[in-house]
Amino acid sequence: MASAGGAALALLVLLPVAAASDSDHKYRADEPVTLWVNKVGPYNNPQETYNYYSLPFCHATENHVHKWGGLGEVLGGNELIDSQIDIKFRKNVDKGTICSLDLDADRAKQLSDAIENSYWFEFFIDDLPLWGFVGEADRNNDNKYFLFTHKNIVIRYNGNQIIHVNLTQESPKLIDANKAMDMTYSVKWEPTNITFAHRFDVYLDYPFFEHQIHWFSIFNSFMMVIFLTGLVSMILMRTLRNDYAKYARDDDDIETLERDVNEESGWKLVHGDVFRPPRNLVLLSSLVGIGTQLAALILLVILLAIIGMLYVGRGAIVTTFIVCYALTSFISGYISGALYSRHGGKNWIKAMAMTASFFPFMCFGIGLVLNTIAIFYGSLAAIPFGTMVVVFILWAFISFPLALSGTVVGRNWSGTPNNPCRVKTIPLVTICVTIVGTYFLLNAENYHWQWTSFFSAASTAVYVYLYSLYYYHMKTKMSGFFQTSFYFGYTLMFCLGLGTLCGAVGYLGSTLFVRRIYRNIKCD
Repeated sequence: MASAGGAALALLVLLPVAAASDSDHKYRADEPVTLWVNKVGPYNNPQETYNYYSLPFCHATENHVHKWGGLGEVLGGNELIDSQIDIKFRKNVDKGTICSLDLDADRAKQLSDAIENSYWFEFFIDDLPLWGFVGEADRNNDNKYFLFTHKNIVIRYNGNQIIHVNLTQESPKLIDANKAMDMTYSVKWEPTNITFAHRFDVYLDYPFFEHQIHWFSIFNSFMMVIFLTGLVSMILMRTLRNDYAKYARDDDDIETLERDVNEESGWKLVHGDVFRPPRNLVLLSSLVGIGTQLAALILLVILLAIIGMLYVGRGAIVTTFIVCYALTSFISGYISGALYSRHGGKNWIKAMAMTASFFPFMCFGIGLVLNTIAIFYGSLAAIPFGTMVVVFILWAFISFPLALSGTVVGRNWSGTPNNPCRVKTIPLVTICVTIVGTYFLLNAENYHWQWTSFFSAASTAVYVYLYSLYYYHMKTKMSGFFQTSFYFGYTLMFCLGLGTLCGAVGYLGSTLFVRRIYRNIKCD
């Protein structure tokens, strides 16, 4: 029942995106075409965005018409408002008047500060974006600031559909208090042979976004990974083959046999403890389950992006990530429940609750701090309360029940202990890298390999976060408390997910390795 309601809720959440995609976007001659204004913000601070009319631009006095998109669009900080600029399909406008902008001292300072910080804005026409800067500064002339007062819009069409839009700005005028500025626009319609299905291709072309893909570096890294993997695998298999041969040798020479027994050490001596349940089993099983779910989530979204058009709709990728995360919660519950039960865990309700809530609540805690900062700054990056409720409902009615059912299935189907070696009652003492680390650990007669294998793989996230510090200070021009908080907050959220994912992969790979090597020795 909960799953059916959750599926219906997911369809409702995705409905705005689906509706925008299903629309034919067809216009008749002289039919009004809406120019939507979206957001404005400093160019060097991508997350610091504000409502377009937070600056003293021209806008009508009556109530504005808002266009609300799906969940992903709201989370992306989009708020589309009808500019009420008169644009009609295939009707050229040589020079139209938007308004006469009256500036007092405060408004003039607002615009000057915006131009000083390289503020840019974003418009939309028929779901196609347009970008531009608020104005320009003359650094050589006493830092004077000029506002662009004319917007030249070129729209290309094919039949009755809009294919491409472009915006250029002209007539920069010096910002001066107590002086009126005439804000104008022009519209030019041009035919094109590009079909509607390919109208977004221009945004993926090299001349539009200069994709700096270093193919040689990618190929070099790929070959290095293959070489190192092959080298490590060859050395490890040769070492294990010698260990097996030495252990299985049937020698009649009593003196040689006694010498080998006295010299025997390493991973074979801990066969009675290697499959002992690790400390904090609930936490480990939850992290492995969540990491496996994140790996499946990324693969699923990549597959949907390949076969679909996720880059077309605003916020479509974010919406897809959230909904797919909820729908893949069964995977985390299954893996966590199976792992926890296989190691003899009894408090499976606690394991299930932690699996379902640990990562979402961790992200919620970080997001709550960032949202408080965004509300204080009055930014569009602030998540509305209604959106929080929708996300909570998705978690409560889809993610949580699926994690619960996954835990039950994993506990009952795959939760039976099937270790190659019997665990003694009393103790003793990223896949390839974690396997090697696990082998050295076992050779040191240390059977606490589970957490080591997890953290050795998860340490990749530490490197990524440290590199983000270097990248922030050396490669970007970000500044201010707002952007710094959002940059490191979202990077922390990403690294926590990456660390959990890599840790789960490393642990599962090490588990297969340990079970494989102990399967070939006598463990009685």
